[in-house]
Amino acid sequence: MLGENHSLLNEFPEFKNLIDELAGSDAAFASEMKKYNALDKEIRKLEMNDSPIDDDSMRELKHERAMMKDALHLQLVQSAK
Repeated sequence: MLGENHSLLNEFPEFKNLIDELAGSDAAFASEMKKYNALDKEIRKLEMNDSPIDDDSMRELKHERAMMKDALHLQLVQSAK
């Protein structure tokens, strides 16, 4: 769906407390989360403006977002143990 919010809190609501905790106590996690959310915002903006970039570039951005989300999710799962 175009313009769908894939922010970390939206993607993993079950980890909301842990996301808040890590964002405040783990500088590396906070930095990666900030980059992920900025990329998600950029993708949504492009989608809402009829993707003024080519399809391959959009796929590359979305792939990068997915890779970042997977890495952040792994950190969340490991921290929850």
